[in-house]
Amino acid sequence: MAVRIRLRRIGKNPKGKPHFRVTAFDEHKGRDSRAIEELGYYKPATGEAVLKKEKICAWVKNGAQLSETVKNLLKKNK
Repeated sequence: MAVRIRLRRIGKNPKGKPHFRVTAFDEHKGRDSRAIEELGYYKPATGEAVLKKEKICAWVKNGAQLSETVKNLLKKNK
């Protein structure tokens, strides 16, 4: 199973201020498929990001690939 760690949009308020969850997905499933595991969240309006770095590292060691945005979030939150 190919796993990809990427963002999933969850905020749909009328002001257009989205927020996202960092999640692990099966790469072969569709865009709106069920996530395997929740690994944190990101609020771009405030710049707040809470990531479970230990779990993300464990997924990467098992072969998961990070999206570009998640890579950048990890670099900023070291």
